[in-house]
Amino acid sequence: MTKTRVLFVCSSNTARSQMAEAFLKKYAGDRYEVFSAGLGPGPMNPLTTAVMEENGINMRDHYSKGIDGFLGNDFAFVIVVCSKAETVCPVFPDPCVRLYWPFDDPEYAKGSEEEKLVKFREVRDQIDAKIKQWLQESPA
Repeated sequence: MTKTRVLFVCSSNTARSQMAEAFLKKYAGDRYEVFSAGLGPGPMNPLTTAVMEENGINMRDHYSKGIDGFLGNDFAFVIVVCSKAETVCPVFPDPCVRLYWPFDDPEYAKGSEEEKLVKFREVRDQIDAKIKQWLQESPA
């Protein structure tokens, strides 16, 4: 059986798209082949790793990837998780379904380490809920 291919895209592939990739793999990795990428990849944010590990998801093997490495590949779904990427994300060939799920960028959180963690947890929980909702509604 061929798995449905999904690509999550955000601006830097250091937080939101990484979280989405990890949650979809956790909940439905048997049905989906999941990837994530950024328009301008940067180093993985350590707070991403911390909040995902709070949910029992090991991010050790995750690393930031650029979208250029995925151009020309076939995906059933390309899911853009930030407004910046939505405006400049390349077009993928049909029959790709492009979805837009905007989430705040937790990397812009201000304040103490604990205040930043609060924002990362909030975004993590929103992404978790959206993945679960999509899986209930998804035809794949």
